[in-house]
Amino acid sequence: MIELSTYNLFLAIMAATALIVFIALHFVKAGYGYLYNPKFGFPIPNKVAWVLMEAPVFVAMWVLWYLGGMTTEIVPLVLLSIIQIHYFQRSFIFPLLIRGNSKMPVSIMLMGMTFNTLNALMQGGWLFFIVPTYFPDYYAGWLCKPYIYIGVAVWLFGFITNLHSDYIIRHLRKPGDKKHYIPKGGMFRFVSSANYFGEFMEWVGYAIASWSVAGVVFAWWTFANLAPRAFDLYKRYEEEFGEEFTKLNRKRIIPFLY
Repeated sequence: MIELSTYNLFLAIMAATALIVFIALHFVKAGYGYLYNPKFGFPIPNKVAWVLMEAPVFVAMWVLWYLGGMTTEIVPLVLLSIIQIHYFQRSFIFPLLIRGNSKMPVSIMLMGMTFNTLNALMQGGWLFFIVPTYFPDYYAGWLCKPYIYIGVAVWLFGFITNLHSDYIIRHLRKPGDKKHYIPKGGMFRFVSSANYFGEFMEWVGYAIASWSVAGVVFAWWTFANLAPRAFDLYKRYEEEFGEEFTKLNRKRIIPFLY
C-alpha cells in the first residue's frame, strides 16, 4: 500500500523538479529535432528513440491498472484511456510517420524515459491506488459532474491540434529536400509551436477531467518542458527567416499570451 504522505511528497518533488527544469531549459537548449546538438550524447535514430522514450508509460499504466484492481471501474478506465490514446499514438504511430533519418541524442531519450516512468507512477498511483485506498467515494457520480466532460473536450481539442500540427511539420519538405520552412496553417496561425500547444492542452484537459493534483503536476511538467523549447524555436525562426517570420505576429506556445 502506498502511504498518502509519501505520495504527496512525491508530487511535491515532481512539481519542484519541473520548476528547476523550466529555469534550466532557458539556459540550455534541449538538443533534439530542429535544435539537434550532438553534445547531448551518442545519436540514436529518431524512430527508435521515440519508441524507447514513450513506450514505458504506455506499458506501465496498463500494469498499474491491472495491479490496482480497478479493471471493472468505468471512470478510472476513461481517465486511463485519455492517457493511453496519446501514448499509443506517440509510442507506436508517430515514430513510423517520421520522415528522413534524423537522430536524437541518447541523453535526451534517457531523460524522457525517466520522466515518463515517474509520471506513470504519479498518474497510475493516484488513479488506481491512492483513490481506492484513501478516497473510496472519489469516483461516485463522476459521470454526472461537468469537469470530466469539459476535461475530455479540452483534451480532444489538444490531441487533434497536436496531430494536425505534426502533420503540417512532416509535410513541410518534399523527399530529399533539406531546407527549413516556416510551418503554416491550423494553430500555427497563432503560435510558432502549435504541436506543443496541442500537447499542453491535452494534459490541461486531463487535469480537469481527473480533478487531481497529479494531473495538475503533469500539465505543469508539460509546460515547464515545452515552453522554454518553444521560446528557443521562436528565436531560431527569427534568426533564420527574419522579417518573413516576425511579420506573422505569432506567439510562442499560448495563443495571444506567450
